[in-house]
Amino acid sequence: MNDMTQASSTPAKPKPRPRPQVMRLTDAAAERIIELTKRADSEIVGLRVGIKNGGCAGQSYTVEYAHEIRPTDEVVEDKGVKILVDPKAVLFLLGTEMDYVADRMQAQFVFNNPNQVSACGCGESVQLKPATA
Repeated sequence: MNDMTQASSTPAKPKPRPRPQVMRLTDAAAERIIELTKRADSEIVGLRVGIKNGGCAGQSYTVEYAHEIRPTDEVVEDKGVKILVDPKAVLFLLGTEMDYVADRMQAQFVFNNPNQVSACGCGESVQLKPATA
């Protein structure tokens, strides 16, 4: 066999599967993030979302202003805004819809997460399992 024959008999590498978007936003969440971005005292690139241990059920969501994109952040762009997901939270947030709900008593971001196993009675913490393929 010559070099030309050998190269053409090598099977082509399969194309990598597209990465799923970790989170998506409702229109209400996107509008609220745009509003928060405009009102911030300093320039922000979006909101950073993560999970921390603690609370009655074991875990809670975190949302804070992001002033920079870290090399390890999972960047989600949806409806004109950026959400930066902490890399340690990606498997727990895969498939989550972030919403913003306001009623007479409170206004807050709400996470509709298919990986949620349970939540505490006060609504401040959740129990999450890693997403499966």
